[in-house]
Amino acid sequence: MPEDFASPPPPPPPPPANPQGNAPSGSTFPPNYGPVYGGGYPGAYGRPAYPGYPAALAPRRSGWFWVAVIGGSLAVIALLITAMLWSTVRAFTGTSTTTFNTGSSIAVIDVDGVILDADKVDTQLRKFGDDSSVKAILLHINSPGGGAAASQEIYHEVLRIRQEKHKKIVASVESVGASGAYYIASACDKIYANDASVVGSIGVIMEWTNYGDLMRWAKLKNVIIHAGELKDAGDPSRDLTPKEQAYFQSLVDNMYGQFIHDVAEGRHTTDDKIRPLATGQVWTGQQSLPLGLIDKVGGYRIALMDTAKDVGISGEPDIVKPSTKKGLSAFLNGDADDLFPTPGKILNQAPGFYFMWK
Repeated sequence: MPEDFASPPPPPPPPPANPQGNAPSGSTFPPNYGPVYGGGYPGAYGRPAYPGYPAALAPRRSGWFWVAVIGGSLAVIALLITAMLWSTVRAFTGTSTTTFNTGSSIAVIDVDGVILDADKVDTQLRKFGDDSSVKAILLHINSPGGGAAASQEIYHEVLRIRQEKHKKIVASVESVGASGAYYIASACDKIYANDASVVGSIGVIMEWTNYGDLMRWAKLKNVIIHAGELKDAGDPSRDLTPKEQAYFQSLVDNMYGQFIHDVAEGRHTTDDKIRPLATGQVWTGQQSLPLGLIDKVGGYRIALMDTAKDVGISGEPDIVKPSTKKGLSAFLNGDADDLFPTPGKILNQAPGFYFMWK
């Protein structure tokens, strides 16, 4: 055979056995770098192997693995739906028990902020009034008052439940229990207030904004067509006439008389004794006790424990509170209007009568 056709070189010898199965012998990888299909060295997961070293194959997932993944995902979704439905049901039922209900509970209803609507508090009062496991109701008040009619409506609901359901209702004033809020408190069996609480403000106020000067500056005219001499009384684009002034004053005076009479009825006294206190001013809890506006100086805890003792509950009473609706439940139950006011509410700027401390 001619010398130009040399025989091919022999193949390289196979690599020595690698009992760990980790990395090719002679490589720079540490002996225990990782399992064959988990270490990341050449040959793992189908990467090109070293010459003479077979590539490692990725692990195969069994069918049970995917069953477990899908089943777990469905379980999580089911839990989320259950939680949403539970929250919605609680919002509809309207109660939330903070401790285990043993049948000797005291319901606590918060009356806070400006009172413009009686429906929420009235609904809670009726629910707890009909609940035989609730032995008493405590109104936890922190409010400057609000709408005259709304305050009056809650006042009468408190009286009704006391008389028809024979259930004790107590008021505990936190920081402020003034005007319409005090109107409501006066319907209760007892009124508690802290030494520095603000109590009183028996009076009526009516107000609105007169923007007539602004309209004249902007060269705008308010056009009103009406029948009835006083139908447009209170038009905010102009000043009141003397007759309109007297008309509104008569309404305020009438409501003022109702306020005094109802407080006197609730406090088991006479109109003549309340009238000198009905100047619209407020007193501290410490000052209001000798005036007969409250029954005892003390905070929420004192009011709670005294009430429990009065209705025959020994030790720590169970407390039941109305549930609060947030997020999705607020939209599902109509509270979204509070988050996004409707144009009708924004434009509603009619004059109003208020039992409110300002």
